Amino acid sequence: MNKKLRTILYIVLFIVFMAGAGLAYRYLSNRYSPENSLTKVETSRTPPSVEPGNQNQSPSPAEEDTPQPILAPDFTAVDWEGNEVKLSDYRGTPVVLNFWASWCPPCKSEMPHFNKVSEEYEREELIFLMVDLVDGQREKVETGKEYIEDNQFTFTVLFDTHQEGAITYGVRSIPSTLFIDKDGYIQAGVEGAIDEDTLRRGIALIYEE
Repeated sequence: MNKKLRTILYIVLFIVFMAGAGLAYRYLSNRYSPENSLTKVETSRTPPSVEPGNQNQSPSPAEEDTPQPILAPDFTAVDWEGNEVKLSDYRGTPVVLNFWASWCPPCKSEMPHFNKVSEEYEREELIFLMVDLVDGQREKVETGKEYIEDNQFTFTVLFDTHQEGAITYGVRSIPSTLFIDKDGYIQAGVEGAIDEDTLRRGIALIYEE
C-alpha cells in the first residue's frame, strides 16, 4: 500500500471514529441527562375582547402588545371509578398535569418524585393529575391501575380512554408535564422526565404560600 493511499485510509477511519463518538455522546447525553429544562410558556398576544356596545372600537396599540395568558384547553377523562371528569372541574386549584403510561421507562423514573412531592400538599392546595394515555392496546386501564397499586402511589390518576387529552394538548412524547395556575392558565411545561428539583421549580410558578 503506497503512502498516499494509506494516508487517505487513515483519514477515512478517523472521520468514521469521530462520527461514531459524536453519535454515542448524543445518545448518552439524552439517556442520562439529569433533567429536562423547565420552559415557561410564552403568552399569546391576542388583543382582549371588545366590550359589548363598543363593537366598532378598535383595540389600542398598547392593548395589542399586552401579553395575554394562555388558558389550558379543557378535556374529559375518567377517574379511578370510571366517572367522567374535566380538567376545568379543578379550576380554583393549581394543577400539575402529567401525561404518562405504564410501559414508558422515563415516566416510571419520575413517578416517585411526583408522588413524594404531591404528599406534601393537601389536594385543595395543589393537585397532581396524572393522566394515563390509554390506547386499549399497549396501555389499558387495568395495566395503569396495576402499576399505580403496585407502587402505592397516592396522587390523583385519570385515564385518557379516548385520547382526548393527548389530542387536545398535541402530546408528542411522554412523559410531558404542564404547570397550570389556579385560574386555569398554563405557566410552564416540560417534555420528558424531570427530577424533583425541576418539579419543585415548576410548582413555585403556580403555587402561592
